[in-house]
Amino acid sequence: MAVEPLRLLAEDADDLKVVAAALQDAVAKIGDIRFEPKARRLTIAFNRYRWEGKGGERVRSALQVGSALGVQGRRLRRNARDAVIELLTVSFEPGEAPGGAITFSFAGGGDLRVEVECVDAILADVSAPWPARRIPRHED
Repeated sequence: MAVEPLRLLAEDADDLKVVAAALQDAVAKIGDIRFEPKARRLTIAFNRYRWEGKGGERVRSALQVGSALGVQGRRLRRNARDAVIELLTVSFEPGEAPGGAITFSFAGGGDLRVEVECVDAILADVSAPWPARRIPRHED
């Protein structure tokens, strides 16, 4: 039985935890990150490991964060558009309700912090799955 494409909507910190779980070990290129200040939108295209599937597959997914007021990167080589980054987790730090900051933490210590007016994120698979070259492993 085939697993349907994932479609998730996050409107609060608890919803964002579900998105974070689905994106764990996703990979992207720096060039796959796009912030549109006038539209107040951040979009990141990922190759996501399908934890919810039978295993051993990746799928192209897009994450869009709305109500984005600003974006800051730390230890990410913005000019290296082909540099690959691996997502470890996504977290939310509350600010003035309902706003705060969404932080994307990457392997190697880099992160991307998005100041948001409120949690407003959509994750959607946008391709058919393909066999993964390797299965992500985590040490205990």
